[in-house]
Amino acid sequence: MDESEIAPPAKRVFPPLYVSTGDAAIDRLAFFHVLERLKTQKRTGWIPNAESISDHMYRMAILAMCTSDTTLDVSKCVMMAVVHDLAEAQVGDITPREGISKQDKQRLEAGAMRNFVHDMLHGSPAALRIEALWKEYEEGETNEAKFVKDLDRLEMALQAHEYETAHALDLQPFFDSSLPHLRHPEVKRWGEDLAQTRSRSR
Repeated sequence: MDESEIAPPAKRVFPPLYVSTGDAAIDRLAFFHVLERLKTQKRTGWIPNAESISDHMYRMAILAMCTSDTTLDVSKCVMMAVVHDLAEAQVGDITPREGISKQDKQRLEAGAMRNFVHDMLHGSPAALRIEALWKEYEEGETNEAKFVKDLDRLEMALQAHEYETAHALDLQPFFDSSLPHLRHPEVKRWGEDLAQTRSRSR
């Protein structure tokens, strides 16, 4: 199976942005409930009933903990992995096949984060920490952000291999768009290990 064989997705309908009640406790609890969407919303582009957004971020967080790179702030990497797709609780996992431009996707995700940080969490220190981590990942300039981006790519490749094994699929395009782009030496080595394992099993 390749991406061209997957049926086009239905037009995405976004839930309305949250309107603050002015009560910090009520709004914070509403945010906690919004997080549930990450547990139930599926990642898109591969198979029906794919893994959830939370599944993806959780494995990334554990991968970050497995690094031996002492130059990285591992705690920051773990937190960044957990929040990097947080906006998808509002907008879902948007793929290029949906006809939404990269600029519109960025605008939608930034709007979701503003809603979470300011309308739901009232600009609290915790909210600003979440926002800073998300922005750092999006900007992709720091060593930690680059490392977590590599984990994002590696996690997709790991999942693709697991789907290939479980469902007798050929998901080569997902490997082509991930493994060759790994830059962190350790993550690149993990990717090479995966590629070798996949080659032996085919």
